[in-house]
Amino acid sequence: MREKESWMDRLDKKRDEIDEKLAKKEINLPIEFIAGIVFLVLGLVVLLIMPSQVPVSDTDVVNGRVFPKLLMVVMMIFSGVLLLKELYNVYVKKRPWTTKTVNLLIEVKALEILAILLLTYVICRVTDLFVIGAIFCCLGFLVYFRCRKKSYYAITLTAAVLIWAAFCFGLNVSF
Repeated sequence: MREKESWMDRLDKKRDEIDEKLAKKEINLPIEFIAGIVFLVLGLVVLLIMPSQVPVSDTDVVNGRVFPKLLMVVMMIFSGVLLLKELYNVYVKKRPWTTKTVNLLIEVKALEILAILLLTYVICRVTDLFVIGAIFCCLGFLVYFRCRKKSYYAITLTAAVLIWAAFCFGLNVSF
């Protein structure tokens, strides 16, 4: 008699199929060019949102925006230098782009972890309950790492709820 396949088995099979396909795929990226653009844009974004995030008063000589602003300006300058250096090497010196080979399987796994963390944050913000986000995070990582033991689920969920209860009721910390 054949036993019915669990949802974890079906999920594992599907993940294994995708992993096999992605393990063979690699991409060469012009890493210095991309890094220069990413950090230039990041610096601009931080400079643009800083006034709405960090309040200052007119009486302060040095305020909470000075160091982050200085850091972002320096980062943008060096990003520009990196971009100009790479463009100079490619178009003037006729050298090939400085590339890095990226394996898609590794990057997808990193994105899955990032997605679990971002969803945890969104759940905490939407529900305004830290414990719901902690439960999701525990379950998400246990499924991601293909944990099969039910006792691990019980232990981590109990620990998440007990830690939340200790902080919320014992230490009177509001999340």
